[in-house]
Amino acid sequence: MTMITSSSATARLSVIVPLYNAGEMFVNFMASLLGQSLQEMEIIIVNDGSTDGSGAKAHRYAKNDPRITVIDQENCGVSCARNTGLAVAKGNYVTFPDADDWLYPTLYQTLVDMAEQDELDVAQCNGERYFVGSKRIKPLIPVDRLTSTEVLEGPLWLRKALATKRYLHVVWLGIYRLTLIRQLGLLFEPGLHHQDIPWTTELMFNVRRARYTQEILYRYYIHNRSISNQKRTGLKNVEYQRHYLRIAERLEDINRRYRNKIKMYPQFPIQVTHEALSVCHSIRREPDPVARQTIIKDIFTSGTHKRMIRNARGIQQWYQLLLWLRRLYAWRQR
Repeated sequence: MTMITSSSATARLSVIVPLYNAGEMFVNFMASLLGQSLQEMEIIIVNDGSTDGSGAKAHRYAKNDPRITVIDQENCGVSCARNTGLAVAKGNYVTFPDADDWLYPTLYQTLVDMAEQDELDVAQCNGERYFVGSKRIKPLIPVDRLTSTEVLEGPLWLRKALATKRYLHVVWLGIYRLTLIRQLGLLFEPGLHHQDIPWTTELMFNVRRARYTQEILYRYYIHNRSISNQKRTGLKNVEYQRHYLRIAERLEDINRRYRNKIKMYPQFPIQVTHEALSVCHSIRREPDPVARQTIIKDIFTSGTHKRMIRNARGIQQWYQLLLWLRRLYAWRQR
């Protein structure tokens, strides 16, 4: 691993950017990042083994802006890249945008001002999906589901967010107090897709002051090159669904560890079953019969069927779960 460092003044915010083959979208992203109205920030670009020239572009940006640090490492995934950035970050707050998205000019000024004004551990905003093909734009959280909040404790904020049924556990919609992350020793799990889900959950369980603004300040691009939006079938789908089985397991473990420390709202166990049910839904969409049977086997061997039963809450989720359990047991006998 190599690091090229540029000197910078004390940063109000550390912006950690995992970079892997972002292509031309990286240029658009950097234009939006360097165009931020907030100037007192350090930018840590972790080049995670890019092979498309993105790393070289990052170094050229660093030569022209003293706020930018570039760290080159062998490819080991977004979790490792974020952890690498966390190890060297010096800002009061930290954030993790994706290198193929776009930031509204006032994104970080708004969030940092919120955080400093109210002494927040976490400040979060709304965002939008931008569908590259159709150019359609859709808010991540509709205002009729969630409006701007007052200062809330982390568990209460998470309950409100999950209750919208539109909340995404993504780290790029917020800024986070760096000292709290280090106090908790909270790192991203290497090799786990959607590792934001357990990470944000455990962090919020420890947050004393959080606030959300409904203002849309982040654009999330939906395109086929994104790992999260690729269509998978066969063995690739089997491997992908195993990540969700692990996430359900991680969430249940987090709930167990904190059940005597915080108020355990119903939305927290509901989320466990919700993530596991997403694996069930994938079975119906899987065209390969061998892959379907493998996913079903994984659900039972991992104990996920019992995990869903332990965590299901409410008539609607129980109804959905019972339907799926009936199908799973029937399919298992084939």
